[in-house]
Formats: sequence, structure tokens, C-alpha cells
Amino acid sequence: MGKITAVGLGPGGPEDMTPRALKAIQEAEVIAGYTPYIKLIEPLVGDREIIGTGMMQEVDRCRLAVESAAAGKNTIIVSSGDSGVYGMAGLILELLEQYDAAHRPEAEIIAGLSAVNAAAAILGAPLMHDFAVISLSDRLTPWELIKKRAAYAAQGDFVIALYNPKSKSRVKNIDEIHNILLQYKDPETPVGIVKNASRPEQRKILSNLRDFTQEDIDMFSLVIIGNSKTYIKDGWMITPRGYKL
Repeated sequence: MGKITAVGLGPGGPEDMTPRALKAIQEAEVIAGYTPYIKLIEPLVGDREIIGTGMMQEVDRCRLAVESAAAGKNTIIVSSGDSGVYGMAGLILELLEQYDAAHRPEAEIIAGLSAVNAAAAILGAPLMHDFAVISLSDRLTPWELIKKRAAYAAQGDFVIALYNPKSKSRVKNIDEIHNILLQYKDPETPVGIVKNASRPEQRKILSNLRDFTQEDIDMFSLVIIGNSKTYIKDGWMITPRGYKL
């Protein structure tokens, strides 16, 4: 029986990949993943068997990876960031439930540096207190539920990180969320935007809740909205933890 490993590659650059992730890639017989993610590790792939598919083919990709492991091959499936944060780890474990114990491949989940952590470090220290992470993609989650979660997070004065904030097919979602947050947060609340975190095209933008939607935001952006104590000083976005100075 083989093994299936869900590997988080980190936000993009090889310097942000963990040694465990690198070791798993080096030892794999089969590497599965969204084609652009496999391209990120192209120098490490060599002549290994590849299972690469496009966007919105996650179930097929994971099923093929699990079948490869069940056939006796050491198989990994890669995700950007952390495989357990909007990655493939959960889907892999769900698919393994379909196998009886005698035929179920061994599984391992290898953590990676999530985009929210990479973006936060670039901005400074915006996640020093309680925070919520919300994806604005409604492909798998009802839009009304996403709006409800955003409203509750704002009422709770959480720092809020937005994944998948805007795409060519979802240009209005972020505007709706913007209006919801303005009901509960000060318009001057600091907002940080990081595009292409830890990649050559990396860009950092500091704004506020009133104006941030006027910035260039896309699927490669991560948006962090502060809480009532967050401030910006000397180019850094900081959420105090509450230490006495």
C-alpha cells in the first residue's frame, strides 16, 4: 500500500517552503496538483509522474492522487500556502473515507506557510490579536452565508483577512462585503493589501476601510482589515496585543 501526502508549498518562493515539504517532494514517486502550483516547483519535479489538472477540477485531481497511492505509489498532492487552509487536505481525507481499512493508503498532512501569514509579515504585525479568515469565493459556499460571517466578524471586532477577494467573474462581492463592514467598523480602520506575497511581483498597499476597494485588487491579493485598535505607523500596520509599555 502506498501513501498520500498533502503538502503545503508556502506562498510562492522556495525560501518559504518547509524542509518537510521539500523532503516529501524529493521522495515522491507521483506529484499531483493544480498545474500552476506544479510549475512553482518545476526544478524539483524531474522525471516524476505528474497528475496535473486545471481550476475547478479539484475532486478529479484528488481522486486520481488517492488512487495512485492505493495502487502502491508514494504520492503527494501540492497546494500553495497551507494544504489545510483552503487547500486539498480536507478533500483527500474525505476521499480516503471511501476505502475500507485494509485498502486505505496511509495519509500525512504537511503544513505550509499560509498566505495570510506571509501577507501579515509583509504588512507588519496586523494579526497580533484575534482574527477571522474569510474567503469571498462563493463557488463552494453560499454567498448569503459569507456575508453573514463577515457581519459577525465585524461585530466581534476581529481583524479580518479576506482570501479570494476579487476575480473577473466576482467583481461585486468585495463591494457588498465593504458595505457590510462599514456598518460596524470605523471608515478609518487600517487596511493592508498584499499582492503576490513572497513572489517577485510582490506589492504592499496601505489604505483604510473607506477607500481600500479603490485599489487594484485581484485573486492574487490578500486583504487584511484591522480591528478598532489597529494603527499604521512608519509604513507598518500594527494591531496591539495589549502589553503594557
